Amino acid sequence: MSPSSVLKDGVTPFESPRPDQRLHPRYPISLDLQYKLLNQARTGSGRTLNISTGGIFFETHDPLPEHGQIDLEMNWPFFLDGACPLKLRVQGRIVRTDATGTAVRLTRYEFRTSKRTAT
Repeated sequence: MSPSSVLKDGVTPFESPRPDQRLHPRYPISLDLQYKLLNQARTGSGRTLNISTGGIFFETHDPLPEHGQIDLEMNWPFFLDGACPLKLRVQGRIVRTDATGTAVRLTRYEFRTSKRTAT
């Protein structure tokens, strides 16, 4: 903060928080997912915390290695033509993992149709 930013009575003007600098807006969506770490025989499950077109942030029971390549698959909550269930399959690279979750930068994603389950 520069000296000119302090008002004459010694009060500092309110500084607004820095705006979100992400390229893609994140949407809070909670979906069960299955993962597979590529180049390792490790699979598991988790739950998404938020999703964007550039990445996914999710939680798991076990921490995952940073910079690893990963495949994720989740049931999408909407149907194709209102009738056909969809799965979202993504590939990406783990860019961050900590106590709050794992962040994956997407390198590829696709929607696939899935079989209907009997109700």
